[in-house]
Amino acid sequence: MSLPVIAIVIPCYNEEEALPISVARLTELLDRMSAEELASPESYIMCSNDGSRDRTWNVITELHAADKRVKGISLAHNRGHQYALLAGLMAVRDRCDAAISIDADLQDDPEAIVKMVQEFRKGKEIVYGVRSSRASDTWFKRTTAHGFYSFQKMMGLNTIYDHADYRLMSNRALDMLSDYGESNLFLRGIIPQIGLDTAVVTYERHERVAGESKYPLAKMLSFSIDGITSFSSKPIRIIFMVGLILLLIDIGVAVYVLSAYFAHKTISGWTSIMMSVWFLGSIILMSIGIVGEYIGKIFIEVKHRPRFAVRDALWD
Repeated sequence: MSLPVIAIVIPCYNEEEALPISVARLTELLDRMSAEELASPESYIMCSNDGSRDRTWNVITELHAADKRVKGISLAHNRGHQYALLAGLMAVRDRCDAAISIDADLQDDPEAIVKMVQEFRKGKEIVYGVRSSRASDTWFKRTTAHGFYSFQKMMGLNTIYDHADYRLMSNRALDMLSDYGESNLFLRGIIPQIGLDTAVVTYERHERVAGESKYPLAKMLSFSIDGITSFSSKPIRIIFMVGLILLLIDIGVAVYVLSAYFAHKTISGWTSIMMSVWFLGSIILMSIGIVGEYIGKIFIEVKHRPRFAVRDALWD
């Protein structure tokens, strides 16, 4: 059996500080896997530049000039992490046996790549990298992350707990991923739908090698909302159930009000009226917002616009 060609895909946005460190670490890992006859010497790294505003593309160009195993593509403008990752995966799918996605900060332990390739050689076509613990996180980060996954599960998403976008995919899995044409990308929700034979490897998460986090709380909340509204209609069902419960409450209130009216026990109640108006008004506005989120996604999807445009590419 010939050694598999492995492509390591790194989505990059303003990573000029981290890239030289992470690429050096990953090329050393490729050398080691090649020496141990785990992966082909033709294995390489693909850096997908997401329209960075710093010198990231210049750094990628310099790294490519120094080592041709470092490839690169640059998107025409900033599209976001998920689109940059997809662009990198689609660029390598016909030029590798399996692709491994990892962020440039190397918080996801690169040593797990060895385990992923071993699972791939055993016949697994998708291998998920999953954190073994969150002991290194702050209480706030740990609590919000657990809430993020629990809320997704409650809303009906089929995602892997404590898995980000660190995974191996065979070229067959990549071909199947290319058939998913939605513009509202949430790869953590799409990839479990592919099926095929899967495995999980665990690892300890480390500190960033350089730079700063690109996923503050506000982005994580937006990411979670995008994932839920892209893969689940459960929020709309919840609106219906809330409306049904309120209807039953309204019937009970109507019976009480009418009985009090005919018994001549009515009292002008400004407080109760105002509380009812504000409560129902907030429920209505919230419901309109949730429905609007879905309509907005439909609006984007029906246009069938390209999800990304590649401006430059570095191969040989």
